[in-house]
Order: sequence, then C-alpha cells, then structure tokens
Amino acid sequence: MKPTQLRAFHEVARARGFTRASAAAGVGQPTLSGQVASLEKAYGVRLFERKGRGAQLTELGQTLYALTDRMFALEEEARALLSGTSTLTHGHLRISADSAYHAVPILAELKRRHGGLTFSLSLGNSVTVLRRLFDYEADVAVMAKLTADPRLFTLPFRADRLVLFVPYGHAWAGRRRIRLAELSGQDMVLRERGSVTRGVFEATLAAAAVRPGAIIEVESREGVGEAVAAGFGIGVVFKSEFRADDRFHRIAVAGADLAVAEYVVCLEERRGLALVRAFLEAAGDLAGDGAHLPPRQGEA
Repeated sequence: MKPTQLRAFHEVARARGFTRASAAAGVGQPTLSGQVASLEKAYGVRLFERKGRGAQLTELGQTLYALTDRMFALEEEARALLSGTSTLTHGHLRISADSAYHAVPILAELKRRHGGLTFSLSLGNSVTVLRRLFDYEADVAVMAKLTADPRLFTLPFRADRLVLFVPYGHAWAGRRRIRLAELSGQDMVLRERGSVTRGVFEATLAAAAVRPGAIIEVESREGVGEAVAAGFGIGVVFKSEFRADDRFHRIAVAGADLAVAEYVVCLEERRGLALVRAFLEAAGDLAGDGAHLPPRQGEA
C-alpha cells in the first residue's frame, strides 16, 4: 500500500467521482484512476462502483474512507502544529447544516480570516446532518437539534423561532399574528419528518391539543414555499429563513413557545483539528461568546 494510492482513493471518495476529484486535486484523471485501480488490485477488493462519471463507495470503501478522512485530517493538524503558526493558509472544510441561513455567515467570517481555505456545504434535515458527522462525511455541522450524545461537542450559536406564512389573498394575509388555537382544522404545509421545523411545530400543537387539517409534506424549504403559493395550506419556517416575497405574508403565533436555538456541532474527537477549531472560533465570535470553546493546544 502506497500513500499516493490512499490519497488518490481519498480524493475520489470525497469528490464522489473521478472527474470532480481530478479538478479539485489538480491531478490528472488517468493518474487518479490508475492509483485507485492499483490499490484495489493489490488487495483484490472493490472500493467503488463506477457509474458513468460518478463513483459510489462500496461498503468496504465507506469504511476505508472513514479511516483516511481521520488520517489526512490529522496529517493536516500535524502540519499546522509543526509550522508553528496559527494562521491557516490552505485546507478544505466540509460543513453540513439544516439551513444555509446560519451556516453561511460563519463561512463568510472564516473566509475573511483565512482566505486560502475552501468549503463545501451540504444541506439536509437534522437526522441527515448528524449522520454525515458520524460517518465522517462532514467536519462540522450547524443545526437546531440539541443532542446529549457524548461523542459530540456542541457550541450554542444563535436563537431563532418558527413563524407562519400564507399567500396574499389568504383570509389571514392582513393579520400580524394569530393564536395557536386558530390553526385547528387548517391545512398545513410542513417539512418532512426528521426536520426540526416539523418536530418543534407538531410538538407545540400536540401540547396545546390543536389538531390541524390536512398535512402536506415537502422535503425542501423551496418546495414548502411553492406549495403555499399554490394554495395547499399554511407554511411554517424559521424566521431567519423567511425572505421578502411579494407572494407571501408572514404571521407570528401569539402565546406559543416556538423559539428554537441553533448550535454548531462537531465530533468531540475532532474539535482540536485546525480547520474545525477555526470554524468554532468564528462561530463563537459571531455569537458574541467564546467561553464555550476548548483551550488551544498548549494552553492550560
């Protein structure tokens, strides 16, 4: 097994394809393909299922990728430690989030501080976000679901709340707020199960014994908006996600606790890595509270 073979495998696994990996790593595609093929041939295994221009990891490949991800992250950390500088000049950080609205400001701040870094941002509900962390498909996460899992380090970031929105022309389009009880019998457009938006909203309704009408389930925030615009029901989103749109009117819910906190999360074992540390610091400063951050290496 040669380091170049593992590096080639890692780049292809991270990019989920030979063509994309070639562009990202600045290495010719035939070179990457040859290195991966040599690794597979040496051990008589298949690490990828080739599908057109893409490459899907086999079960063995997924296990190996979890190892190489940790290995190369530690290599990057060792390089930063030996360089004797706290300034990050290169590296790629993978962020998973349940919404772009809280994650992007942290990335913008991180880019301002460390212009040489690159980023990839994947979006999904809280279940998907956590899975990506535990499967080493993401380095850090921004999400609204708080978990007490000891494998995770959690940094409180910002507060948000759920609001309703209706299309102009709806009977409630002239109102600024409603009571929760008024949602009884009303058709609703909600995110899929597993999303914090839906979980918090349905728990609030259940606690108040409010039974809505039909529930239309949509798997993206954009889809929720289009369904509301088409008249399928009343939409529910985070206040931070609602943007001015001449099709919609936002409504607050009076007398209901729809507040939700946003958190920055990483694996406990990885919070000392330079890239993860930099992300936590940027988030902590934006939140106005760096007290939750662990000490730097060498600090008491």
